[in-house]
Amino acid sequence: MKDILKNTEDRMKKAEEALERELGSIRAGVANASLLDRIEVEYYGVPTPVNQLASIGVPEARMLTITPYDKTSLGDIERAIHQSDLGISPTNDGTLIRLIIPALTEERRRELAKLVGKDTENAKIAVRNIRRDAMDALKKAEKNSEITEDELRANEKKVQDLTDNSTKRIDVIATNKEKELLDV
Repeated sequence: MKDILKNTEDRMKKAEEALERELGSIRAGVANASLLDRIEVEYYGVPTPVNQLASIGVPEARMLTITPYDKTSLGDIERAIHQSDLGISPTNDGTLIRLIIPALTEERRRELAKLVGKDTENAKIAVRNIRRDAMDALKKAEKNSEITEDELRANEKKVQDLTDNSTKRIDVIATNKEKELLDV
């Protein structure tokens, strides 16, 4: 039983972490190195994340600087940023790339807040699916006479408590991101 509960808790934590990563890549009008996490550069024929090819700095609130470790990859990094869905034009001065993050319009802020809501709902669905899997495993154990009906009820309550706590943490993550997006 402890294995089922531990596995359920671990999977729910992973769903929360996945939501945080997903929301971290949504730009809120301020510079954040995680904006570049999903961008991969074709480097010697291998797709490589930008953060493995260059150091990323935040010298100002609305600016990112990308300084490649290998100066020959500067053009490749610039091309990857252009081709990404980031929507920011890079400025290349020959030694580093600057990304100026524009301020978000009110309309764009609302669109991004809706996107946060959609991602949050997907995370909650994932948590509910994990709960369903755990409940099924518990019912199967009870059916196979591995646990009693009382143990089944007690463990179902524990799984529900894990689900409720995970859902609350997901709501807090989403609320913080929405506040970050909607604050001007």
